Amino acid sequence: MLSAPVSGSMAEPGSQQQDEGYSQFVALHQAALLASGVPQFYWPSLHRKIEGELFDAGEMFGIMQVEEAEEEEEEEERAEIERELKKKPNPGTEPSFKVIVTNEHGLSATDPNCIFLIDHAWTYRMEHARHQLIEVPGLLHRMANLMGIEFHGEAPDADVVEFVLKEMWKYNQTYRLSHGTAEEKVPVWYIMDEFGSRIQHSDEPTFGTAPFYYIPHQLAYTILWPLRDMSNGEEVSRDYAYGETNPLIRSCLLLPWQPVDLAHINHQTPEPSEAHYQAIFSKNKESLPLPVEPPLHDKSKIFKVYTDMQQVLNGVNHHRFAFTDNEKEADILFNFSHFKDYKTLSTERPHVLLNQFPCENLLTVKDCLASISRRIRGPEGPKWLPRTFNLKTELPHFISYFKQREERGEDNHWICKPWNLARSLDTHVTTNLSYIIRQRESTPKVVSKYIENPVLFYRDDVGMVKFDIRYVVLLRSVRPLKVYVYNVFWLRFANRPFTLDDLDDYEKHFTVMNYASKVQLKQAIEFSRRIEYLLQGFPRDHNGYLEVLAAGHHVINLLF
Repeated sequence: MLSAPVSGSMAEPGSQQQDEGYSQFVALHQAALLASGVPQFYWPSLHRKIEGELFDAGEMFGIMQVEEAEEEEEEEERAEIERELKKKPNPGTEPSFKVIVTNEHGLSATDPNCIFLIDHAWTYRMEHARHQLIEVPGLLHRMANLMGIEFHGEAPDADVVEFVLKEMWKYNQTYRLSHGTAEEKVPVWYIMDEFGSRIQHSDEPTFGTAPFYYIPHQLAYTILWPLRDMSNGEEVSRDYAYGETNPLIRSCLLLPWQPVDLAHINHQTPEPSEAHYQAIFSKNKESLPLPVEPPLHDKSKIFKVYTDMQQVLNGVNHHRFAFTDNEKEADILFNFSHFKDYKTLSTERPHVLLNQFPCENLLTVKDCLASISRRIRGPEGPKWLPRTFNLKTELPHFISYFKQREERGEDNHWICKPWNLARSLDTHVTTNLSYIIRQRESTPKVVSKYIENPVLFYRDDVGMVKFDIRYVVLLRSVRPLKVYVYNVFWLRFANRPFTLDDLDDYEKHFTVMNYASKVQLKQAIEFSRRIEYLLQGFPRDHNGYLEVLAAGHHVINLLF
């Protein structure tokens, strides 16, 4: 975040732009405004309207309902209307609406006051959407009416809730905070008010829009400004695929509103280019180490450990390890933060052991893991990895594959996961193609085929639930390959019986309960002890190898 006003200020000394409040506004929001492409001459008015909570769009614009042409109208006029409707499809169902300029004199794109605030009717995170629709008074009615279905019942109707949860992906917009905990950085979704939601799409938009988070009030708005002069009666439109210039990708991004035929797209995902991986490597700013020989240590050596992880400080009490606050004298670096300068470490301190390895993101980040895993069996990938697509680089391939499965009547449950988040954060299970496509606008994600028939575990208190087994694996060396596995395992269980419904029910479809608030954590101490006992009999060769897959098979046999 930049901390100084923009240079080249066009205001004279003593004007509003020199005001201390405005200077602070610019200091806090300059980076966001520049990234959104908001012209600088609008900024003073934007500040004034936000501070005064001035929603004055009604003075310039109106909402028009699009009626079917009367029978007596000329055929050409009817055809022209139909062409316009196809050109700019309205989100949602009938009736259709559009926003037009109603000011008698139109508006000028050079008028510094022609920037407008749009309020948000609903702001939420996905895990709370269903609960809010049911519990927040009036919300379900407003969303249903906004999306084209009249609902006047007193109690929430399950069918109406499902309708809104399906249709909202034609209306949703998103932003995420750049500060706070990992949970606080999970994308926020919002639906603009009736005015903003009626603005239709055009490939040649007349207005720009952008979400804007006002830091002092911790409130978000959408801001609207003209891209050209507008006359009375002209339509207000925006680009639903703003910023995307590739015609194929644009058609994919617009699929929630208008159909696209991707039958010609091969759903086989190609191997990413060398430049793709080189870009990832350059972004990480790592330096590769020089080859080193593993040092030979006397078995009586006391290793000095430097760490910035409280869990390590609290959990290590072996007599051969001693903690040090001096990183330079450490034999072992156990870092939470990303280590990057491997070359210097291998050159100056080749004996030091580190809890990371170069380019480990190829295994730990989901898009990289999926792409390099396909090298085992080609585009289909290895048998242990469900079919996976990178939504950023492989969206057309995914849509083609989804549509083909749909035509064949095959199961189409999918799970969207952020590239580089853990603990099931911002992870979604759905059969809704629009839902998946819109996820591309939030955190970068992969989408994987959801396992619709998983192996289940019987819990006496619940029934048949999903579960997973968590291993701790240590990579000691690549050449030669040496892998160790910790002989204590963690079993994690879902809290509700598995069925292919209620896909937003976290406790039914996920197993990581020790981070979620107000959910039961099922401990599996007795199973862990049995596994640990079982693994005591595993043979280990002199190089320290352990057959991880064999251990896994024995664990499954033990449980069932």
